[in-house]
Amino acid sequence: MRRRAQPWLGTLVEVTIADPLGDAEVGLAFDAAFAGIAEIHRLMSYHDMASNPGSDVTRINRAAVGTSIAIHSHTAQVMRTALMMHVVTAGVFDICCASKLVEWGYLPAVDGALPEYISGPAALVMEGECQLRKNGKVWVDLGGIAKGYAVDIAIAALREMGIRSACVNAGGDLRAYGDIAYPVLIRDPRSRLVAGFCTELKNAALATSGSYFTQKQVRDQTCSALIDGRNGSPIIKQISASVLAPSCMLADALTKVVLASGNPTLEILQQFDATAFII
Repeated sequence: MRRRAQPWLGTLVEVTIADPLGDAEVGLAFDAAFAGIAEIHRLMSYHDMASNPGSDVTRINRAAVGTSIAIHSHTAQVMRTALMMHVVTAGVFDICCASKLVEWGYLPAVDGALPEYISGPAALVMEGECQLRKNGKVWVDLGGIAKGYAVDIAIAALREMGIRSACVNAGGDLRAYGDIAYPVLIRDPRSRLVAGFCTELKNAALATSGSYFTQKQVRDQTCSALIDGRNGSPIIKQISASVLAPSCMLADALTKVVLASGNPTLEILQQFDATAFII
């Protein structure tokens, strides 16, 4: 197996390739996978507002209410999935959470006054193939779904390059394909150094979320970087939630829903051919 890693989307992304192709061909495959991830970072990373003011997320957040914004097809696909997830999870999954994360010091502020947190799909509406209408004063953060989508894009690039088997791991969001079963260690939420669960991943995606390492006190309130979209409250359970799904984008989003509920047998998982477990 050959491995390479690069920092993208606020984490270290590792690509593992298991293929007898020569170094030149495998090198091109690595380049294609990381190029796909870099494009998702450029389009959807919240943190690069200053250096990348033309990103879709930055333009959405800076747009005035009532504006229609042209977005990239990748961003459109993520937005459609995110808005759909908001509806089917009864508001638990919510990308309009950035104002809360700014208030608690997890994200930098966008230009202008901090908007009041508003939950609900009506604030953002897809119009046509790649057009988004902003109906409410909200700030968007795609961090709860874009990383999984980036993994899917990298996997698609590796397949297109003819790689027989590979695994992409973006900070605990993984997807693998081919004949190889890739070992996965999931951290114990009660310890930074202990593996709480060991498994193997083959022809599937697996994502894990937990708030235990991001919790902090803000004005006498325990906060975290994960939010329950029903009421804007921080998710502060001392557990981790892992979801196995056909795509990493779905697995990434569903981990937040399982984590908020504390229930790994939610009926919604069946809708997406997904399963979950909690540590």
